[in-house]
Amino acid sequence: MRRDVIHSLLVANRGEIACRIFRTCRDLGITTVAVYSDADSGALHVREADLAVRLPGAAPADTYLRGDLVVAAALAAGADAVHPGYGFLSENAAFAAAVQDAGLTWVGPPVKAIELMASKTRAKELMGGAGVPLLAPVDPATAGEDDLPLLLKAASGGGGRGMRIVRELGSLPGELLAAAAEAASAFGDGEVFAEPYVERGRHVEVQVMADAYDTVWALGTRDCSLQRRHQKVIEEAPAPGLDEGLPARLHDAAVAAARAVGYRGAGTVEFLVSAEGRPYFLEMNTRLQVEHPVTEAVFGVDLVALQLRVAEGEPLDPVLPAASGHAVEARLYAEDPARDWQPQTGALLTLEVPEAPGLRLDTGYTGGDTIGVHYDPMVAKVIAHAPTRTEAVRLLAGALERARIHGPVTNRELLVRSLRHPDFAAARLDTGFYDRHLADLTAPGAGDPATAALAAALAEAVRATASPGPAPTRFGAWRNLPSQPQVKRYRSEPDGTEHEIAYRTPRTGTPEPYDAPGIRVLAAAPDRVTLELDGVTRHFDLARDRDRLHVDTAGASYTFTALPRFTDPATQTDPGSLLAPMPGTVVRLAEGLAPGVPVEAGQPLIWLEAMKMEHRILAPASGTLTALHAAPGHQVEVGALLAVVQEVPDATPASAPASAPAPASAPAPASVPAPASVPEENA
Repeated sequence: MRRDVIHSLLVANRGEIACRIFRTCRDLGITTVAVYSDADSGALHVREADLAVRLPGAAPADTYLRGDLVVAAALAAGADAVHPGYGFLSENAAFAAAVQDAGLTWVGPPVKAIELMASKTRAKELMGGAGVPLLAPVDPATAGEDDLPLLLKAASGGGGRGMRIVRELGSLPGELLAAAAEAASAFGDGEVFAEPYVERGRHVEVQVMADAYDTVWALGTRDCSLQRRHQKVIEEAPAPGLDEGLPARLHDAAVAAARAVGYRGAGTVEFLVSAEGRPYFLEMNTRLQVEHPVTEAVFGVDLVALQLRVAEGEPLDPVLPAASGHAVEARLYAEDPARDWQPQTGALLTLEVPEAPGLRLDTGYTGGDTIGVHYDPMVAKVIAHAPTRTEAVRLLAGALERARIHGPVTNRELLVRSLRHPDFAAARLDTGFYDRHLADLTAPGAGDPATAALAAALAEAVRATASPGPAPTRFGAWRNLPSQPQVKRYRSEPDGTEHEIAYRTPRTGTPEPYDAPGIRVLAAAPDRVTLELDGVTRHFDLARDRDRLHVDTAGASYTFTALPRFTDPATQTDPGSLLAPMPGTVVRLAEGLAPGVPVEAGQPLIWLEAMKMEHRILAPASGTLTALHAAPGHQVEVGALLAVVQEVPDATPASAPASAPAPASAPAPASVPAPASVPEENA
């Protein structure tokens, strides 16, 4: 068989996966080539590549989804192979064919295999013929009450776009239209199909690796049941708590699926496992998965290196690598789980995850980078590997808890609480985990933000009075002094709680807390404060970013915004104002929306797209639209005024439809009304 030795590889992707592939290439001596949009001109994957080629524009449709530009970039940079990563063009058969037509090596499965698996409806027909267990399809036109609940899914693509759960027949027509429109927008294919929705099902998948010599590996199982908006949050290998004999059945079905399409390279066969332990084929992803590191850790392999070996025409070892231990991966997203998973943007001041044996960090960011509005909000993946599941989970939770992450709000605390939840510890896993537990997992914790705010105030006082490069001031218990106390005000982010801190600054220049029994200051510096609290010494590390202060202490992290002594009237917003919850693009308005029209509470008025997610801006009350500042195509900044609704006096608010739940109940800061927005499923 022909051998195509790869000397220079272009990665047709960005961010974390591009950086991860470059890491293997460096180990193998392969020259790396990046492509980048204007929004990514300073991104980590560009900085790490040996060569980089610009794709003019910022939107994915103009850049990373332009296969012709990517192929031209590979040729211009002298690359002899292309790796698609995941997402974007990774499962696009036409792109794979174009790469090969240009004389380049395609690091992926055969074009025919991609085509056969590209449509979930056709893939299910093929898998049924190969003896892989399936859920029976449901014709939406003839669906009845006995068929509920139903799951609507886009035939092409993935990541939750074009996916809806239908529990009432009356909502089926509208949800079909919405799912088809979203699928057409995301994938260029509006085909949608329906199948039974399995309550409390588990998402279990099998990693396969195949060569051109009829060797197919089934590299164990992964559980990916903890999901929000049909996107995975925590994954692990092997899948815990499966019935005896089920892993072997899943392995056999995955190998049969790969052989049925003549598969080659890395792929994943996904199954839904019912509460009774029955498996059903979901789909086959003809690419590397985001969660591939947990399989690499358990089997001691480098899946990217194996992809490159297979693409070069080399055989796999006929003997499957041995598995060892357990691995868990958590996806760190720039999002606010307490506010309906709302994506966040802005400067990432600090990203530091502890290093320890068994820990791995895959990321496309470093401290100082900016998380923008154009792409997925995943910041990093943190992976832990240990001899047992209990040890791996503990290692991962501890690493996330000790990490220093300053900048946009992230789901870090949710991840830690999820890993320590009794149901997760007992492997009681299913895709409804967050539906049941989100309120508890995002409720205010047992931390002490007031003391963290005190540490911030003391550090700021030292910073204001100290000369450059001061040594920490060390002293004993504070004493009441005749000097008047000073006051600083802080707002906790993102919950909006305000803290007022009083302290004294005597002639020594050392700030002392005022009227705080049980607290002794042991050391204070602009970047660290050490307090003794009822006999226990605690350290508080601080970082400042303009008017925001980040405080890290054992087991908790806090972000505060320094507030002025007096409220600025200019910051007030009229009642009924609809504000943009993040920077983004207005994609559409409700039909007939114009000043003067009546609206009902919970009615979707404006659709805003940002970070691969659509947000519906809902009417906060029944009334009249008195102002409309949004129009399709408009780019808006966070907090921009989109519209104003004047409430009808004594009107009885209509309840929001089931498909548009009200925003999470965490309060917004008093000076900024909570935006009425509900994000759609991610891509």
